[in-house]
Amino acid sequence: MSQVFGISNEHKPSLQGHIFPDPVDAEEYMVMLVYKNGSLTREDIRNRCANKSWEVFNTYLQQTPPLNGGKLGFYYKDHEIIPPLPVGFHRYVLENFKGDTLDGVKECEVAEFDAASEVRALVEGQFLSMRAHAERFGMPSPPKRIIATGGASANNSILSSIASIFGCNVYKIQSSDSASMGAALRAAHGWLCNKKGEFVPISCMYMDKLDKTSLNCELAVAAGDKELVSKYAVLMKKRVEIENRLVEKLGRM
Repeated sequence: MSQVFGISNEHKPSLQGHIFPDPVDAEEYMVMLVYKNGSLTREDIRNRCANKSWEVFNTYLQQTPPLNGGKLGFYYKDHEIIPPLPVGFHRYVLENFKGDTLDGVKECEVAEFDAASEVRALVEGQFLSMRAHAERFGMPSPPKRIIATGGASANNSILSSIASIFGCNVYKIQSSDSASMGAALRAAHGWLCNKKGEFVPISCMYMDKLDKTSLNCELAVAAGDKELVSKYAVLMKKRVEIENRLVEKLGRM
């Protein structure tokens, strides 16, 4: 399972995600998107296409070009939440796709890709979906930055794809157990607000000492090339078109 948490100044509610008042900034909103097909689906493709090796998986990512030659994949090992689609793999080749426009582009559904293209189609597909749905909810594009957590944050090949697709710097925090750390921070913040008898910004807990805490972030991958980011936006538009048709045809309530 994978999650996207983001901060937005405006909210655009949808049935395929959640929007909450920001618990640490009363002027903003927190967007949460939840995907069932995250790390376990990547592991499944790794096992089937990359000899059960992350090293081979990463080599395939590095060997294949960004945009994957117009190859798009939708991989649902489990019933997905965003979008609401049943189990199934769907692969498409976009003929005449160069990245600048969708004019003259023809899509063709295919049964399979070669192993390297399958790996890139999976990774690009997951993060193109995240970008598309995050933007639907009002999150800025490009984001100010992305902080990657969890197991995938240790994989720089995956982080490079994220930086290229979203068009922003990608950071990592020192602690890999970010969920537990976040829960502890919220508890400490709640205790502090109660002690003060009023809401206080969470930043006062670490102001001027951030570099001495596990909240300190380090740059993992710099933002992708702007021209490539624009081409991913075009590819994302086509992916959304296909996704909407799949939901109309196969979607579940």
